[in-house]
Amino acid sequence: MMKVVAINGSPKKKGNTAHAIQLVANELEKEGIEVEVIQVGSQAYTGCTACGACAKNKDEKCTIKGDDLNKAIQKIKEADGILLGSPVYFADINGTMKSFLDRAFYVASANGKLFRHKVGASIVTVRRTGGTQALQTMNQYLQFSEMFMPSSNYWHILHGNTPGEVLKDEEGVQIARVLGKNMAFLLKAVHAKKDELPEGEPKVKMNLVR
Repeated sequence: MMKVVAINGSPKKKGNTAHAIQLVANELEKEGIEVEVIQVGSQAYTGCTACGACAKNKDEKCTIKGDDLNKAIQKIKEADGILLGSPVYFADINGTMKSFLDRAFYVASANGKLFRHKVGASIVTVRRTGGTQALQTMNQYLQFSEMFMPSSNYWHILHGNTPGEVLKDEEGVQIARVLGKNMAFLLKAVHAKKDELPEGEPKVKMNLVR
C-alpha cells in the first residue's frame, strides 16, 4: 500500500490546517493510499544551527536533541509522498514549521537526497492574505528535493479564521479535493514507473551561512 505523510505545521491539532489536510487525505484514502499526519506545530522545534554534522556523519540524522525530527525524517523517507500544511503567520509559514522544514530537508539533502522522486504537495490556510507567499515557501522545499508536484485547478489556499471555518470556503474545499485526486493519480503513475526513474546528477553543494 502506498503511503503519504502529512505534516501539520499548525499549533492547533484540530484547526483549519488540520481540516485542509483532511480534505486532501480523504481523496487519497478513497484511492487506497494511507495517510499519516505528523503534528509539528504544537511541538518545540528549534532552527538549524548550521553545525554541518548531518553532512559529516551521513547517518540521516540531525544532532539537535529534544524533538521528533529524526523519526519524522525516516517516516518521510519510507513514504511515497508528503503533504505539507501550514497556517499563515505574518504573510508566510509559521516559525515552528520553518524550523522543522529547514532541518528535515537539509538532512535529507546532505544524505543523498532522501526525498528525491517522491510526490510532494503543499496546502495553506489563511484568514485574509499572505497565502500565496506561504504556499511558495513550502513548494520551494519540494522543488529543491526533486519531488514530483501535483497541481489543482487554483492555488492551494483555503480561507477561514476560527477552527473549521475553512470548510465554509466552498471554492477552497473544491481546490483541496482536486489536489487530493491529482496527487493520488500522480502517486500511482510514479509508482508504476519507479523502476524507470532517472538517476541523479552530481548535486550542487549546499552551504549554510556560518
